[in-house]
Amino acid sequence: MPLFPNTPVEKMAEPYHRRWWALLVLCLSLLIVVMANTSLVVAAPDMTKDLGLSSSDLQWVIDGYTVPYAALMLVLGAIGDKYSRRGALVLGLLIFAGGSVMGGLVDETNLVIVARAIMGVGAAVVMPATLSLLVAIFPRAERAKAITAWSATSGLAIAAGPLAAGWLLENHAWGSTFLMNVPVAVLGVVGALLLVPPSKAEGMGRIDYVGGLLSMVSVGSLVYATIEGPHFGWGVGPITAAVVAGVGLLAFVAWELKHPNPMLNVRKFTERPFSGSMMAVLFFFFGTFGSIYYSTQFLQFVLGYDALDTGIRLLPLAGAVFVGAAVTGKLAPKLGVKIMVGTGMVIGTVGVFLLTQIETGSTYTDFLTPLLLLGFAIGLSLSPATDTIMGSFPEDELGVGGGANDTALELGCALGIAILGSLLATSYKDKLTDTVGGHLPAEAMDVAKDSVGGGIAVAEQVAKNPQGGAEQAQTLLGAVHESFAHAIAHTSLIGGIIMAAGTLIVIAVLPGRKHTTKHGVEDAAPATEEQTETVGA
Repeated sequence: MPLFPNTPVEKMAEPYHRRWWALLVLCLSLLIVVMANTSLVVAAPDMTKDLGLSSSDLQWVIDGYTVPYAALMLVLGAIGDKYSRRGALVLGLLIFAGGSVMGGLVDETNLVIVARAIMGVGAAVVMPATLSLLVAIFPRAERAKAITAWSATSGLAIAAGPLAAGWLLENHAWGSTFLMNVPVAVLGVVGALLLVPPSKAEGMGRIDYVGGLLSMVSVGSLVYATIEGPHFGWGVGPITAAVVAGVGLLAFVAWELKHPNPMLNVRKFTERPFSGSMMAVLFFFFGTFGSIYYSTQFLQFVLGYDALDTGIRLLPLAGAVFVGAAVTGKLAPKLGVKIMVGTGMVIGTVGVFLLTQIETGSTYTDFLTPLLLLGFAIGLSLSPATDTIMGSFPEDELGVGGGANDTALELGCALGIAILGSLLATSYKDKLTDTVGGHLPAEAMDVAKDSVGGGIAVAEQVAKNPQGGAEQAQTLLGAVHESFAHAIAHTSLIGGIIMAAGTLIVIAVLPGRKHTTKHGVEDAAPATEEQTETVGA
């Protein structure tokens, strides 16, 4: 038995014998690219203080990763299909590690943003490669279990990122949260070379680079407009980006419809299993990541937990993901995609709505049930939706399938953080203005309205000022906490309504199990066991 697997998956007479070890490498690779976003949530206060980040700076430190990540996955997935899926995984991990080293060593805001963008490029190579390799390596009978493990890893990363970053921040500077990615990425590279067999699409034609470019421009412009517009005003830049995104999307669809070998066969969106599952992934991560984004801020800024304590308190979410994954592994083959995805989205929506009960006196206990529901819903829904999406693509388009799934996921995360984050900031600002407007100097009021962290900093300055004192500082701090709690409740109401609407749309679009064939096309006749395998997995 050779040390390095050299036989391509496509030429193996039987399933790859070390496929479960290969899955471990794929899940490890997925873990660090998702953790790169979640770990930054708890590192943000230290970075803000050390680098003197404005609200705009912090937003782009976070989203400098998101724009290339979301924009490039589709085309890089196709390139991996054509040339080497394993090679794409290794290259992506090396790029990701390089960006992490840079981010951990620089101490200037723009360079940190550049480092995050480099990490985003690496992640855009890694994430579709993990899914395409998984589907290529595992036979159909085992694929649902493998995708369940992959999906559970995404949920684990939501809690593992803050926990690992919090532990490091106890004794190290924020740069350590970047550098922790490096040994894991190196381990992933070694594991890929030792355990993951080579794979690529056979008989794949020329890559549709024009379609790829149009998809990059459309998605990148959409994410940029979504981030910049709601937070910092709809000036020339965001409006231009929104127009470019709209025109680019129309051009992409028109080009793909007439191209003989399109980057993405857009006609798949007429297939209800595919389009319903894509919308489920997008809506689900919209609500989930938006909620976790502001919940962690409440835990840190209002309840006073440090980074490590915050990470520990997110662990129940990870546990609930695994419980949900275990349940979906048992029930999905019997009940089908529509019931599992629909049920998960209903549970997730309830979790978001429960956050409308947050108030000034709320404690961690008030967040525990929503976190458990969101985690359970992730475990329940993501695996069958992802399995359906990947099952809609032939073997020579697995990277494109992974890119499509991951684009929906990342776009949902970006929209959730941007839109719900903008609603949160506006609601907080309005409530604080109503409560203490006119009682603070204009400059101090501007700082306090910018963010809950700014409000707390102003309260600390008031306490040190002889003209203020402890009593006025405590009054201001109470107003900041009240305003932020009000903002979370208001934002969760809007987020819950959006999630509820998305849930109804997804349930309406996804076909019942008996009407879905193996290839995701509606059929009036009851499907056979073989035909329902994809949607039931």
